Amino acid sequence: MSKQHTSVRSYGVLLDEGRVALVRSSNPRHDPPLWWLPGGGIDFGEAPEDTLVREFFEETGLVVDRPELLGVTSDVRRRDNGDRIHTVRILFTVQLAGGELSHEVHGTTDHAAWFELAALDSVNIADYALGAIHSAVAK
Repeated sequence: MSKQHTSVRSYGVLLDEGRVALVRSSNPRHDPPLWWLPGGGIDFGEAPEDTLVREFFEETGLVVDRPELLGVTSDVRRRDNGDRIHTVRILFTVQLAGGELSHEVHGTTDHAAWFELAALDSVNIADYALGAIHSAVAK
């Protein structure tokens, strides 16, 4: 019997010198590899902004600050096991405050990288992430 689940997550768009920071899904079924915004699930009692700062550091090694609400998106999709998941994404813009780019180990992502905004058409980016990047650039 399949299940239904709702997941509320925070993600950030970090623009710096014509580049955007993205993380790659560690799921080997994504071919070509799928990239999305750094961020993740909100822990019980945690503020979305705190989640964003914590997850950004965990996935990229970068310290970000000054989260500013960009928007909220949601979608419903079916997992490989038949379960349906409703994902609500709270999207922020953030500023680079420090850190060194590094990769998460044993997580839902396995690589962090800077991408030139002009080259994003050649990258497999999650739809919600691409929309958020375009909105952040237009701000």
